[in-house]
Amino acid sequence: MNESVDRRIRSTVEAYVERVGSGTGAEIAALYADDATLEDPVGSEPKVGRAAITAFYEQIEPMRRSTELLAVRVAGDSAAFHFRIVTTAPEGAVDITPIDVMTFDGEGRVTSMRAYWAPQDARFTPAGQSSSTGTSSGKGRNSVAGSARRPSWPR
Repeated sequence: MNESVDRRIRSTVEAYVERVGSGTGAEIAALYADDATLEDPVGSEPKVGRAAITAFYEQIEPMRRSTELLAVRVAGDSAAFHFRIVTTAPEGAVDITPIDVMTFDGEGRVTSMRAYWAPQDARFTPAGQSSSTGTSSGKGRNSVAGSARRPSWPR
């Protein structure tokens, strides 16, 4: 595989995880091609085009979020990666560790994204209790390294 393509894809994945943790909907959607598709979670109605993708991510803008990239694998024009996102609302925090699969165009823009997770994969910690993840819920804290009422997540 071309090392520059591999680096470009890895860079886009890292930027994606960072922006999901602290960016705006427009900043996240800027990583996508104009006619890209997003299916999050897999089985939901796909969002098509940058405007629909921007609107999807705008739903998380008011939330305090933190993210951490756990693993990434690149093959050809695709990447699969595992990451953690913790969203915090007044009633508590939700910790989700999806596996996303993306395809990319020649410029490193996302052409499709499918997120593998289900509601039962989310861990909820009520406000006032410490989370077992050790992850701060402060907006903008991101790491790129190698049944109570739940706050909503726009999925």
